[in-house]
Amino acid sequence: MSIYHHSPIGHIQHVELKVLDLAISIPFYTQKLGFMVLERTADFVRLGTVDGFPILTLRQLTNGTRKPPRTAGLYHVAILVPSRADLGQLLIHLVNAKVPLQGASDHMISEAIYLADPDGNGIELAADTNPAKWPWVNGELDILSGNGPMDVDAVVAEAKPQPFTGLPSGTLLGHLHLHASDLEPMRKFYTDGLGMDVVINLPRSAIFMSYGKYHHHLAANVWNGVGAKPEPATSAGLSYAEVRLPDDLSIQTIAERLNALKAPVELEDHGLWSTDPSGNRIHVVA
Repeated sequence: MSIYHHSPIGHIQHVELKVLDLAISIPFYTQKLGFMVLERTADFVRLGTVDGFPILTLRQLTNGTRKPPRTAGLYHVAILVPSRADLGQLLIHLVNAKVPLQGASDHMISEAIYLADPDGNGIELAADTNPAKWPWVNGELDILSGNGPMDVDAVVAEAKPQPFTGLPSGTLLGHLHLHASDLEPMRKFYTDGLGMDVVINLPRSAIFMSYGKYHHHLAANVWNGVGAKPEPATSAGLSYAEVRLPDDLSIQTIAERLNALKAPVELEDHGLWSTDPSGNRIHVVA
């Protein structure tokens, strides 16, 4: 169980994705990825695990389209399983189910499998490595010196010797990674505004931010080009992300910080809504 995704540490606890056809998306997320349906209507489905807490919501678009290339918005949402053994079992299941994979990496801080859903929404399936061995150097993580391909044989060798029956208890939303139109405004929004810290900085490329010295709860990159326009509201992609604040930050404090940045703020009873500089809708709760 990750200590970085529970009180008192803030984290991204839920993401809503836009999809084109729930009749296609639901079998992919349940049969291929192992989610459970927690709630379903004609317009959306909430997905989680046996724990019963919603991790993802899929909302069907009306006359939607696939996301255009070279836009800002969703890069991937990361689903964090509790252990390397769980990741190995999931990898075996994906291969047996003939799910197309885009890559498998060892980032030192985590091991990860990459793929996309039927509408092109990026998915990462990951397991964290031992936090005591994360390569901190002068307050930031050095992920470049040892970043490379996953040792697939070693991961598979740790898989539990039993049939895959779904995502295990303790599975969480690990992080959200976004294509950005510009890095510095995104840094200000998530650090000066929402109170995250920069933990990895790749100048003119990507920035990784988190609460509580996690390797990242949110990342942003400019790999689709500086000045990339936000993904259209009518295309598949990110609908919104829900950020749960650390216990020592209040909604009022965040509202004041966002107002100082001239970011939009819509207050509600127990939270607020805002939009980051690359057009991503953010729901903040305490």
